[in-house]
Amino acid sequence: MTRALPAWRSLLYVPASAEKFVARAHERGADAIILDLEDGVAPASKPAARAGLAAAVASVRRNGADVLVRINRPLRVAVEDIAAAVTAGADALVCTKVMGPDHVRLLSELAAESEAACGRAAGTVRFVVLIEDAAALAHAQAIAAADPRVVALGVGGEDLATDLGAEPTPDALDLPKRMGLVAARAAGVLPLGFIGTVAGLKDLEGYRAMLRRSRAIGFACASCVHPSQVPIINEEYGPRPEEVERARRLVAAFEAALAEGRGAVAFEGEMIDKPIVERARRLIARAG
Repeated sequence: MTRALPAWRSLLYVPASAEKFVARAHERGADAIILDLEDGVAPASKPAARAGLAAAVASVRRNGADVLVRINRPLRVAVEDIAAAVTAGADALVCTKVMGPDHVRLLSELAAESEAACGRAAGTVRFVVLIEDAAALAHAQAIAAADPRVVALGVGGEDLATDLGAEPTPDALDLPKRMGLVAARAAGVLPLGFIGTVAGLKDLEGYRAMLRRSRAIGFACASCVHPSQVPIINEEYGPRPEEVERARRLVAAFEAALAEGRGAVAFEGEMIDKPIVERARRLIARAG
């Protein structure tokens, strides 16, 4: 399945009810801003946060970031969240506690109705799907491939750990996170997240090391809740200039070898062949 995927590295959560955070979100350098209507907003504040989405969406996208809205799981509330987010012009929805592929398709139908109601083109609004319990994890690939709107899949560590009766430690979450990563890649969507625990804000180097390891495993983008984490995600999940330059040299060397009738070639001290070249081409494409 081929889908047009966003070039996200960092996705910053901002409570949609917190006006002071919304007002400065566009200054933080995140590729995407997630206006949160779920856990970041107290139940009594949800109606007002929903009603203020139009102004919030316009505010946080001022520097060009994509704007997502994290919706609530209960269907009655999700219907209201989807209608408000689509009408406000959100680029995507973060769908929480997804149960299975039919759940994704139901939410897609609701999004389509909202698109039609406010005059947006069908399929405009994309989905980030979050798996947050063990039952859904067993259907991760089907969830990721359920609908063309889906562009990213993540495994929610805290909720999943609670469902498993586990602590949200790296040991407990390693396998579920890897399962989500494999499911996302198999479906052709972005694996969202990392393997590890969120280091304290005073240990940003520990946070960086965790992200670097996760990127090497295959994760493409990550969400965060504090602005200090955004530049670190951008650096660790984005292509470094020296990596891109080396990738260009590698592709050029391989193409020259192909022109001479060779399928493998020595390049800067190592043998390269088609899979290595494909990774290099993907890195170049991600760099834009």
